Amino acid sequence: MKQTRGSQDGRRLVFGTLPTIRGRRSFAQSWWGQAWIRALEGPSPAATGRLARGRTYARGGNVGPISITPGRADTAVQGSEPAPYRTSMAVRPLSPAQWDGLLDAVAAKAGHLAALLDHDMPADLVEDASKAGVQLLPSLADLTPQCSCPDWGNPCKHAAALYYQVARLLDTDPFVLLLLRGRGAQEVTADLHRRNTALVPAAPASAPRPGGVAARTVFAAAREGLPPLPEPPLLTAVGPVADLAGNEEPSPGLDPAALQFLAETAAARAADLLEQSLQPHDPDRPPVDFTLPGPDEDLVRLAAADPPAHILTRLAWTGHRTPSSLARAARAWRYGGRAALPVLDDSWEPEPAYLRAVREEVRHAFDGQVGLRIAGNWLTVIGSDAQLRLGTEGLWYPYVRKHGGWWPAGHPHRDVTAVLGALVDP
Repeated sequence: MKQTRGSQDGRRLVFGTLPTIRGRRSFAQSWWGQAWIRALEGPSPAATGRLARGRTYARGGNVGPISITPGRADTAVQGSEPAPYRTSMAVRPLSPAQWDGLLDAVAAKAGHLAALLDHDMPADLVEDASKAGVQLLPSLADLTPQCSCPDWGNPCKHAAALYYQVARLLDTDPFVLLLLRGRGAQEVTADLHRRNTALVPAAPASAPRPGGVAARTVFAAAREGLPPLPEPPLLTAVGPVADLAGNEEPSPGLDPAALQFLAETAAARAADLLEQSLQPHDPDRPPVDFTLPGPDEDLVRLAAADPPAHILTRLAWTGHRTPSSLARAARAWRYGGRAALPVLDDSWEPEPAYLRAVREEVRHAFDGQVGLRIAGNWLTVIGSDAQLRLGTEGLWYPYVRKHGGWWPAGHPHRDVTAVLGALVDP
């Protein structure tokens, strides 16, 4: 990502026209670039298709050089008319008090500044800033688009194209995000160096030799109460459960292997829920779902844990399913959890304008070599055993045809071309 020029104080950065994106590549690879896109796209698919058209413009090189100044990004986007449209994006800057909180959080840990200078945005920096009341990554409400086109959409497809290209800039230089929030790189680093210097205590002229501590003082402090224990470490692995089979003959009707399997899956689920609940709060991560699955869902969850064949058969029999049907549902669970199950067999009708924009995005990304047959939320690749299914939450689920039916084939993604690119190679 080449920066063509900029001001000496870092308060203006200009990036040349970015190269086109073909096939499966997504707009952002870093976690903070992906967080920017999640904030843009929101929790549901676009109703009008403007975001999809914006992705097509961004992939096709329609966005010209981008100028970044404090709280603002400006560019020209080539649309359907001969003259490009003047497009900009205003970002709500941080207040002076918020900047103090952010810079204090960076200065508090030596690794934060080193990471920023190495063009990395550590996740714990964002978490530390959040604890100080500063949301470094903007939400969609913090972004205000403006465009010379006649479209009153918010954002229009030209502004959406700029949003996606900014994600590519953020990927390689987190100082772009700081500049959009109001301050340039030199200003930020100089302030951080001043804060780091202030944090270093001055050495005394002649340091006194440390003395001992009387034992009676230690025991008196112990009687006052011991200091609190440190926080427990995050659980990284599940320990072995007890051997429930043993050497004795099992009771009639009791399957020790099945009992062992249930104990292991229960321990794994408890460990996973515990680990998720101990993670720092992340507004971009969905909350931990502690609700118990229903009987049918729980059968699928158990089948997804890869039980022995005879246990899988018993689970299918209990749920009045064929082993093949249960195996198919288990595969969907492994890729997408509970949310992937309705996509298996249920269909619905998305907004036609959105599907038209998706078809155009796919046509452009794959140079017209991939044709789609659309039926509801199912998009089947013509002449291929590949299919995409749109979930109601806005994610695209990949499927392939085998064993006479359609089977889940990978993890879902919001970018339709990223999912499709993993399935086909035109």
